[in-house]
Amino acid sequence: MTHENGDAAASERRQRGVAMMNQVYGWEMPSDVPGDFFAVTADHLFADIWTRPGLSVRDRRLLLLGAIAAQGQSDVAKIQINAALHNEELTEQQVEEAAIFLCHYVGWPLGTGLNNALISVKADRRKAARAAEKQPSE
Repeated sequence: MTHENGDAAASERRQRGVAMMNQVYGWEMPSDVPGDFFAVTADHLFADIWTRPGLSVRDRRLLLLGAIAAQGQSDVAKIQINAALHNEELTEQQVEEAAIFLCHYVGWPLGTGLNNALISVKADRRKAARAAEKQPSE
């Protein structure tokens, strides 16, 4: 493989990774950010792991919500819940059901943290919807 082909493969991998990040989060990610952290995230996690066959994005999101709940990461949970709702992968009722289910496996306080993250996301989304309704149409 020549250096040029390696650059092309790396560029294609980055494009695939950023495209998957955009799909997962429901917003436009930058195509590049300085530093290794973004490179590993885009090129490995999203280009290689999130695109593997066998599980849908929704399946992966549910697994991620379980892992996040088990670690008590409510700030990350809010991001993932909002993205799942935005992308219509899950409904509010399904996220609440996931929290109830997880309470029995990760412990009541950690499962409750996921439910509280959902409550916060729902409030923010309703507030944003009301603000959008009040905006005069152009």
